[in-house]
Amino acid sequence: MAMHALANRGKLISVIGDEDTCVGFLLGGIGEINKNRHPNFMVVDKNTPVSEIEECFKRFVKRDDIDIILINQNIAELIRHAIDAHHAPVPAVLEIPSKDHPYDASKDSILRRAKGMFNPEDLVR
Repeated sequence: MAMHALANRGKLISVIGDEDTCVGFLLGGIGEINKNRHPNFMVVDKNTPVSEIEECFKRFVKRDDIDIILINQNIAELIRHAIDAHHAPVPAVLEIPSKDHPYDASKDSILRRAKGMFNPEDLVR
């Protein structure tokens, strides 16, 4: 019965972001810790090594309980090679703005990939 209840649980949203972004999403209720005591969020500050951010991203990609990874775009820029190497539809990687760094659509590799799937003439009738 307990395993059946776990199988029907929804998937998680994870966040890699600055303190304000993570706190906002945690206040919104996304915070979870899995059975291995790993949280589904990572707070990044100016002293966080890029290797630690990349390792966290790769862990989130491998977790089967995460369907969406939200990442501040300025942090995504630091691990762009890892994000560009992720081609699976799940977990979806969404780049979001932070308080100090506005969103720039030209830097969003997922958006660029999605735009490449459509021919602009197909959208005009």
